[in-house]
Amino acid sequence: MRSFDMTPLYRATVGFDQIADLMDRVLTNDTSTQSYPPYNIEKTSDDAYRISIAVAGFSDNDLSVEVKENTLHITARKAEEDGDRTYLHRGIATRAFDRRFHLADHVRVTGATHENGMLHIDLMREVPEALKPRRIAIESAKSVETDVVEAKAVN
Repeated sequence: MRSFDMTPLYRATVGFDQIADLMDRVLTNDTSTQSYPPYNIEKTSDDAYRISIAVAGFSDNDLSVEVKENTLHITARKAEEDGDRTYLHRGIATRAFDRRFHLADHVRVTGATHENGMLHIDLMREVPEALKPRRIAIESAKSVETDVVEAKAVN
């Protein structure tokens, strides 16, 4: 149940609808359904991030990573197994999943690797030059030279 009303924010601001949408998504997100698969989000440098997802039992062909409209979609679909196997205990979950991460503006995916049962997705924040802070040089005021004409006394 949502306990915040975003109507005053929409009514009193212009251009902040992305923030309101983000708040709305966070408040309505059901965290109990988002527990599989486990994942980590790391900050590897000032402008670089890595998402690591535990994908034991999945091959490269079973995994899909896509970016669409500032949303990172990671999906896994396990191919049908032979019915020949009889499990006494099945503890490795290889059920299909669809995990989504909303990316901030100017964050792009630079690569993905799959090794040792972990899917690593590297991200980089690239701020355009127009949005980066820039230093403005301060010049000292030049003294203004005035032309002085000497007056001669007339008598």
